[in-house]
Amino acid sequence: MTKKQRTLEVIDRLKKEYPDADCTLDYDQAWKLLVSVRLAAQCTDARVNVVVQELFAKYPSVDALAEATPEEIEAIVKPCGLGRSKARDISACMKMLRDDFGGKIPEDFDALLKLPGVGRKSANLIMGDVFKKPAIVTDTHCIRLTNRIGLVDNIKEPKKVEMALWKLVPPEEGSDFCHRLVYHGREICTARTKPFCDKCCLEDICKKNGV
Repeated sequence: MTKKQRTLEVIDRLKKEYPDADCTLDYDQAWKLLVSVRLAAQCTDARVNVVVQELFAKYPSVDALAEATPEEIEAIVKPCGLGRSKARDISACMKMLRDDFGGKIPEDFDALLKLPGVGRKSANLIMGDVFKKPAIVTDTHCIRLTNRIGLVDNIKEPKKVEMALWKLVPPEEGSDFCHRLVYHGREICTARTKPFCDKCCLEDICKKNGV
């Protein structure tokens, strides 16, 4: 089985296993997703979803959050960890959205990367979930699972994993595929416990099992 064949089979099986998989960060506006994904670094999505309720209630728009000081933001987002750096990035990002983009999220990948605190993972998430464009989000689940399954070979650097997957994953499948990897990584192919291979829909095609 070639990597391409394995990839297409993994995509197909995960699609059946998690047909409704989507982003696990709650948002109703694009700028809110941008804030949440910054807060999600080294923090669970579940905690972020709780913390942002207070943040967005107090600062309900890009302009309102841009007017807040980093210290005011930090006071609310501190439970997410790394509060000072995250608050600084969020403040600077909202100011740039307000001043340079009319309060709108840019639809260009390179423009997204210029926003403070936005890396390739965040930019791809925005491109896929907000703009419905081809995207591959190489978070920890994606990196762990694609290495275990055998779609990439011992590659741990997010950008290199992303570039390898672009060659294997059909563009229209990338965003949903990465969401399904998150679900599968949390439920079956876990990081902190032994993977539940006996319950895995990929067991017979997984490289970890010598296939």
